Amino acid sequence: MPQLSLPVGNIVQSTAPIGLPQRIDYEGKFITLSPVNPQTDVTDLYACSHGSDIKEQIWTYMSYGPFDNTRSMQKWLEQGAKSEDPLFFIVHHLESKQRVGMVSFLNIVSDMRRLELGHLWYSPDSQRSNVNTEAIYLMLCEAFDRLKYRRVEWKCDALNEKSRAAALRLGFKFEGLFRQHMIIKGRNRDTAWYSILDSEWAAIKKNMEMWLYQNPNQQLSLTSLNSGKF
Repeated sequence: MPQLSLPVGNIVQSTAPIGLPQRIDYEGKFITLSPVNPQTDVTDLYACSHGSDIKEQIWTYMSYGPFDNTRSMQKWLEQGAKSEDPLFFIVHHLESKQRVGMVSFLNIVSDMRRLELGHLWYSPDSQRSNVNTEAIYLMLCEAFDRLKYRRVEWKCDALNEKSRAAALRLGFKFEGLFRQHMIIKGRNRDTAWYSILDSEWAAIKKNMEMWLYQNPNQQLSLTSLNSGKF
């Protein structure tokens, strides 16, 4: 009796176990990503994310925050400092010498060579600047260049237009909408999914480096570079 052949995926050449993101300082030209130190980090982080409606909008789509006071935020940071997944980092802005936000690696599945970048937030003054771009650049270098992961994900509330625009600007591709995916602060969340694959990284990395380091006054648009429209 003849065997019926069904379509299968391409063979992955190397499936040996690989490592995890490091809990170290990731140093860039404009920022450094550092492991969480609750005692030294809380004052700057609370000040840049609390005290006005504009600042506290940061927490609209997060599952936590805003915090009642620095002590309650410090308790949350203490939990984050112990966590392996998410693996949190503080964003230090080198010019201002201020802590201006947080990022993390999460949903790390090393045997499948994929992870997610999330828990991303920055002070309003740091948004739409080189801070987010270099933070993501440093994290993608860790994922693709050192660890040789195959896939990096970005997920956000489908109503979070800033996050969705940032994902596309940074070279992530939209994959679809997970309807009624989560309940956050008692409200429905549909989740938008994005990704970058290892085969796409070289071109995106080149565009990020051009925008960050060879682009006086940011005359070039990273969105245009990643879309090829420039």
